[in-house]
Amino acid sequence: MTFCLLIVAKAPVPGFAKTRLCPPATPEQAAGIAAASLLDTLDAALLTHRARIVVALTGELGDAARGEEIAAVLENTDVIPQRGNGFDVRLANAHADTAALHPGFPVLQIGMDTPQVTPDSLAAAAEPLTTRDSVLGLAEDGGWWALGLADPAHAKALAGVPMSRHDTGRETLRALTDVGLCPRALPTLSDVDTITDARRVAAANPHGRFARAVVEVR
Repeated sequence: MTFCLLIVAKAPVPGFAKTRLCPPATPEQAAGIAAASLLDTLDAALLTHRARIVVALTGELGDAARGEEIAAVLENTDVIPQRGNGFDVRLANAHADTAALHPGFPVLQIGMDTPQVTPDSLAAAAEPLTTRDSVLGLAEDGGWWALGLADPAHAKALAGVPMSRHDTGRETLRALTDVGLCPRALPTLSDVDTITDARRVAAANPHGRFARAVVEVR
């Protein structure tokens, strides 16, 4: 099955990216960790079988850690700007814009906070969309790391869902079921918000850019 893999990303600018890693990380180290996470995520996405990669980006790469490297990798993807007020609305719009760019395909959306994803795990997350209307992967902090929709128009349900809270996953599931969807549960992952998260993910995946960036923080 061909599908769109939508990555919602923020330019890793020091002082604005991954600020919850500070301290012990400096703003520059936190931005470096965010950049490494995005690059590892892009690597996995670009190797995912039958995935059309779309990146919904906000922020200026010219000010970002590893901005030139990220820009070079993004040349292999379709980049769209995030639009709208509030992260919930930007997510809904990103699905709509992805569907307009590649009509007729299901969309699996992830962020840049789970650098442990692999091509196989991403393909497996999208596969149920051949027979199911949606999939949802919860995160250990109460949020979610992946949302797949057979019909991306259903992303309108995200508007009004509170984001970046301990109950975001539960409220997202409620919003999806309220519009008649029955999401299949994906494996729960740890995303990277704190240095404890970062070190746990890096220890489990020690060979990527992300792990090398995390080990620099003492």
